[in-house]
Amino acid sequence: MKKKYLAALSLFITALLVLAAGCSGSTGTGGESTEAPEAETIFITMGTGTTGGSYYPLGGAMAKIWTDNIPNVHASVQSTGGTNQNIQLMADNQSEVGFTDTKYVLAYNGVADWDGDPQTWLRGLLPLYPEPTNILVAKDSGITTLEGMRGKRVSIGAVGSGTESTSRELFAVLGMDADQDIKAYMLGTGDTAKAFQDKQIDAAILVGSLGMSSIVELTALDLVDFLDVPDNVFDRIFEVNNTWVQFTIPANYYQNQPNPVHTYSAFNTLSCREDLPEDIAYQMVKTLFEHKEDLLAVRQTMENMSLENVEKIAIPIHPGALEYYKEMGAKLPPGN
Repeated sequence: MKKKYLAALSLFITALLVLAAGCSGSTGTGGESTEAPEAETIFITMGTGTTGGSYYPLGGAMAKIWTDNIPNVHASVQSTGGTNQNIQLMADNQSEVGFTDTKYVLAYNGVADWDGDPQTWLRGLLPLYPEPTNILVAKDSGITTLEGMRGKRVSIGAVGSGTESTSRELFAVLGMDADQDIKAYMLGTGDTAKAFQDKQIDAAILVGSLGMSSIVELTALDLVDFLDVPDNVFDRIFEVNNTWVQFTIPANYYQNQPNPVHTYSAFNTLSCREDLPEDIAYQMVKTLFEHKEDLLAVRQTMENMSLENVEKIAIPIHPGALEYYKEMGAKLPPGN
């Protein structure tokens, strides 16, 4: 009798254990758990620019918007030399997104620095703002014309930057070799400002949005003047790169800048890899438009990030971004 009681008790305890195991989670066939697995985090790395330029702080604001508002996305920024390096990082699959100036069109088409090596995987994601080419000279440099930079100490941009590429393009148009006919300094925007203050350079070419901090600093200290780009020089620049347009910096936009500055600019773009998932690209664009005020707080020129300016993207638009733009009724560039 005692043995029968113990056997029954053992069966009862076993049944309770099985029941408890069943209640701890749903099971499918074969006893496997059917609980939804935790969603995998998607990491987005964005190439920006030097810390003293406009790309880096804007990139930080964008990364925060994406991380805070897109589920399972963690975005971060990388300080770089600028456009050329950003394109290379994406080409090497070390980043998914990058700030790009007019050179992104040349890269896609395989000309200039990408001669014979078209980067056809590049896709446009977001229109940003026009970036003028600022040609600055020290007040005591004696330089009054573009040709006057010959033999002078000139900052031409960080290595691998769009500014470096633009500088070399300009000097070639002027009939100069940047490696031989000037004393080239490969400096980012912040280092360029310091070099002017320390009287280590005579001139600099800075490509960036209106109001970039380095130029604000230099003009407030009354250390520099701007050089104009004459029409005949612009015509030669346009022959080399037809993405440029003439641009005027209004008089008194900066301190100690009493006259308008005649130069040239191009509309920059946030670019990405073509294999960026479509749903993620859609959300990235959507959340930036929904939080545009946060971007304006960093750089007022982001008012140019508009549906009207989507047509200024000069390469194929990423399908995820394209879906959002079509939903919003944006005017699209040809071929999209």
